[in-house]
Amino acid sequence: MPTAYRICFVTVGDKASARKIAEGLLAEKLAACVSVVEGVTSTYRWQGKIETSQELLLLIKTRAALAADVTQFVKKNHPYTVPEIIFADISDGSPEYLDWLGANTVLSANARKESRNRKKT
Repeated sequence: MPTAYRICFVTVGDKASARKIAEGLLAEKLAACVSVVEGVTSTYRWQGKIETSQELLLLIKTRAALAADVTQFVKKNHPYTVPEIIFADISDGSPEYLDWLGANTVLSANARKESRNRKKT
């Protein structure tokens, strides 16, 4: 049975992009943790050719309810024309870790926006 959490897989071409996306997601509390895995070789079809690139893989731990907001943030801050953004449900996990994940993300992007609006008034 899926939990209320997901892992989002995103590849990037350089450490600066990885850092920008990871730190931004954490600052906005759209993710509780972003793990950066170096040394990934991706082979893919792009514009009619088979390409191979060295990339970094971001493993973004977040709430299922924040998937659209994570997607929007990544698209806005990613240098690729078509970034890889793939979500997988977390079906089970350590209760303590899942509690920590929940405590370190906003419940919904709407709650975050409403909070910012209250601070401005």
